[in-house]
Amino acid sequence: MEARQDPSLQDEPCDLRSVVVRLVRPGERAEWDRLLREHHYLGFRGWVGESLRYVAEEQGRWLALLGWCAAALKCQARDHWIGWPEVLKWQRLPLVVNNARFLILPGRRVANLASRVLALNLKRLSQDWQVVHGHPVFLAETFVDPRRFAGTCYRAAGWLELGATRGYRRRAGRYEAHGEPKIVWVRALVPQAAQRLRTLGAEPMTKSSPRPIQLSAAKAEELLRVLMRLPDGRQRRGRRHDQMSILAVAICAVLGGARSYVAMGQWAQRCSQNLLKRLGCRREARSGRYVAPSEPTIRRRLQDIDAQQVDRALSGWYASLTDGTSHAVAIDGKTLRGAHRADGSQVHLLSAVLHGVGVTLGQCEVEQKSNEICAAPVLLADLELEGRVVTADALHTQQELARWLVEDKQADYVFTVKDNQPTLRQDLADWFEPVAFPPSGNDAG
Repeated sequence: MEARQDPSLQDEPCDLRSVVVRLVRPGERAEWDRLLREHHYLGFRGWVGESLRYVAEEQGRWLALLGWCAAALKCQARDHWIGWPEVLKWQRLPLVVNNARFLILPGRRVANLASRVLALNLKRLSQDWQVVHGHPVFLAETFVDPRRFAGTCYRAAGWLELGATRGYRRRAGRYEAHGEPKIVWVRALVPQAAQRLRTLGAEPMTKSSPRPIQLSAAKAEELLRVLMRLPDGRQRRGRRHDQMSILAVAICAVLGGARSYVAMGQWAQRCSQNLLKRLGCRREARSGRYVAPSEPTIRRRLQDIDAQQVDRALSGWYASLTDGTSHAVAIDGKTLRGAHRADGSQVHLLSAVLHGVGVTLGQCEVEQKSNEICAAPVLLADLELEGRVVTADALHTQQELARWLVEDKQADYVFTVKDNQPTLRQDLADWFEPVAFPPSGNDAG
């Protein structure tokens, strides 16, 4: 995966002990992407799903770029080496990570740099993946084009060559032959990686526990002002916690990764006194300490409150957490498992979610005798969409919705076009010539 260097370049002195491999900072991501597009033979168009970007540098000077993303869905050589059953493979595949890009930047030739950078990156990869994505990784894989590279740096860094792929790539959900087999290399990141990946009942996929969040005093004050406007239907007698503080704790717990009432209660108990103060929690007169609401208190209040009313009130505050970045908004509907109406029909919700951060701006229930097409304007009506891009699946590719977004909401849109609209699909096909994606194809086994 590394770039070919110009053999005319002379070896330049470099103390490999001074080389540092680190994650790319947010402000450096555009430059990292640009360098990869310009200098890597495969180019770069971005990744879908979990990924990490690294840079290797010496005294601030960039020497190499490394990119990691989700593992290939199918790779016969890798799967045979691990020996996992098919049912376990789909559960454990997130524990495998793909070195999709490795580029030694041009302009300088340093002996043994590639293997040194790989070794440094592997030492921290699993821990970084745990911090960023909430779970570790046990095995690294990569695909090397034998027509271009011998894989020397991978061998020097302790990788194992497993054999060649069959020369297929995945495109538009299907596998097609491209006649360019790659050599599969793997590197264990933990002891007995293959055994731990294939053993039933061992190493289940686990997410990290809900994490604390950094909430400034200004954001906390703004949140409390929003929540204060919501009506409180409880009886005055017996109240120990204000509704706004209960909701504030629950909301921040969810933003911190909590996905259940128990997790919310545990998150609240781990909050610092300063954060509990910012969230408006009750202060005991005798001890002077701020008290977080318990799990039963959070559960009872969330079960009783009008969820759609809370969504409408909080949509603007959620959007303000993105630090001014104009994230796209995705709308999508899902039928809730285990949730039924009085007549036995299942509940269907339509949600609006911010791309990249996964924050839900709002959601509404799709009426039983209606559909998502009618619910979309209702969901988006109260959201601030000016300057944003709204994405949706083919169901919402409707002229009325597109016109309303542009004219009334001053937003843009990206809609999916499928065979249910053959005329529009053909019009688009006439505009664009078919192109291979990604360029030359990153082999999927």
